Amino acid sequence: MSDKSVKNNKQPKPFAIILKRELKSYFTSPVAYIVMVIFLVIAGLLYFPFFFLDGVANMRQFFSFLPLYVSCFVPALTMRVYAEEKRVGSFETLMTLPVTEYDVQAGKYLASLATTLIMIAPTILYVLTLEIFGSPEYGPIIGGYIGTIFLCAAFVSIGCFASAVTNNQIVAFFVGLIICLVLTFIDTLMIIMPAGVVNFVSYFSSRTHFNSIAKGVIDTRDIIYFLSLTALFYVLTIKVIKKTRD
Repeated sequence: MSDKSVKNNKQPKPFAIILKRELKSYFTSPVAYIVMVIFLVIAGLLYFPFFFLDGVANMRQFFSFLPLYVSCFVPALTMRVYAEEKRVGSFETLMTLPVTEYDVQAGKYLASLATTLIMIAPTILYVLTLEIFGSPEYGPIIGGYIGTIFLCAAFVSIGCFASAVTNNQIVAFFVGLIICLVLTFIDTLMIIMPAGVVNFVSYFSSRTHFNSIAKGVIDTRDIIYFLSLTALFYVLTIKVIKKTRD
């Protein structure tokens, strides 16, 4: 094998370059830090008072609010992913480079997902309070964080799609927020729906599937739901990118 071939093989993949660039843009901008701090403050304020009032060593209260947190904060993190680049014109420049729509979406999606999980990671320290004040059951805790990963993966995909369809960050935020909130709270509408459609509607509730995993029971139906939701909006985003490129 020639030296030139070896050198070419060592070149990073386009999506990896985009991933690195996106991660850098997240953590050189104050927006990500502001969103993360607000998230942790709100999560802490809603977790610790209930924890000490209930006197029970579990994170049930935290995970019950988590779908709402993710619905609100993920669109705030992802709103700039495509919209800001479209606004300033750098997206057109990016698409003239030798990269595919799949490279662009993979890099941006993985960077957004990594940033979201980094935002949630400090809440693992809540487990320390459980160890100090009681003997927690780790099944529901582990299940809760597994469900969180799937929930974040799906909502980041939605956030990227919302950002891809507009060049305005605020519009992207509200589009992502509305879709995430509808999927989260659609189960609350079941009380006014005919009995025949309740099961059908409940399947589309991200909160229902998340709560199922958070109980510590891994059901393939819940996994398939989140993977399907993630894939759907991931593919839709690629289609939007292709349309923009054409």
